[in-house]
Amino acid sequence: MIDDVGAPDIHRVTRRSAGPDESAHANRVWWEHAADEYQAEHGSFLRDTGFVWGPEGVEEADLGLLGPVEELRGARVLELGCGAGQCSRWLRAQGVAQVVGIDVSRRQLQHARRIDEETGLRVPATQADVQRLPFASGAFDLVCSAFGGLPFVPDARAALAEAARVLRPGGRLVFSVSHPMRWCFPDDPGERGLTAEQSYFDRRAYVEENGAGSAVYVEHHHTFGDWIRAIAGAGLVLHDLAEPEWPEHNPETWGGWSPLRGRLFPGTAVFSAAKP
Repeated sequence: MIDDVGAPDIHRVTRRSAGPDESAHANRVWWEHAADEYQAEHGSFLRDTGFVWGPEGVEEADLGLLGPVEELRGARVLELGCGAGQCSRWLRAQGVAQVVGIDVSRRQLQHARRIDEETGLRVPATQADVQRLPFASGAFDLVCSAFGGLPFVPDARAALAEAARVLRPGGRLVFSVSHPMRWCFPDDPGERGLTAEQSYFDRRAYVEENGAGSAVYVEHHHTFGDWIRAIAGAGLVLHDLAEPEWPEHNPETWGGWSPLRGRLFPGTAVFSAAKP
């Protein structure tokens, strides 16, 4: 990855198609710039050593989607879109020795190294795109991702096929993304965010462009059917699907997520699948 990124200069927000290379480049540009602010704003919520599945604040310790911790301790684990490594570090704290992370942003990984030093829990990580994993086939027992990378890919089936490729037979893929129904509603935590304004079936990407018309942020919408077909198309078997409810103890607003909306409809979907 090159290091020629400056602050994104957003001139226009639109819905249009965006391919894998444009999406990867745009989001690398975005996260190189946004990583400092993101970690400053959300770091305490995510915690240096915490596995939070989404903005609701529901944790892996609550859902247990990765399986019993004692069974994970001998597993080889890959985290996609690890950011500053909070989820990977939680796994290390549970005694999982072999955990590796990837993220498209070098700056996010620099935050990971900083927290590694502060906590003494070190997680090897590399800069890479979830669409092109730099690992051998069958290298991992578990691939996991909490809003990391997969919401930003145009081809869900290709991305999940790549995740399945690096899983051994019997391995599992567990990942969270924005709940597909949220794309019907404005990204607004208040009353306006309770009224559907867009078609659920509009799969055009959400794109922020600079003055030259180049994408500097891209997020992709896939329906529930798209994700389930992608899981099946990757040769995986869907075992579980969680739609976390908003916890009473979480008063925080995170972008379009809020207690107001969270009491009425889900904001996060967590898929759990296995490779036969």
